[in-house]
Amino acid sequence: MFISNAYAQSAGAGADGGLMSFLPLVLMFVVLYFLMIRPQMKRQKEQKNMMEALAKNDEVVTSGGILGKVTKVNESYVTIEVAEGTEIVVQKVAVTMLLPKGTIKAI
Repeated sequence: MFISNAYAQSAGAGADGGLMSFLPLVLMFVVLYFLMIRPQMKRQKEQKNMMEALAKNDEVVTSGGILGKVTKVNESYVTIEVAEGTEIVVQKVAVTMLLPKGTIKAI
């Protein structure tokens, strides 16, 4: 009398309804890929190519902000001259940027 009847919802959506419910999830993954994953992979590839191309007399910046000229390159270490007669040895992964020639003299 005071309570109305409750009816179960039918499954009537079918295959189209199931596919449409996953569409926002797929779109979010595609956007995530193009905004975050792809640019990060591109940066990693550029960093790897830069480390492989390091050569003597290149001017570099380390992750600590030290500017210097490369004097020796090993498999995993780089010797950098930071001042005349002063050299430091750092890991290759610590080199973050390759500078144009003559940058250190201009500073």
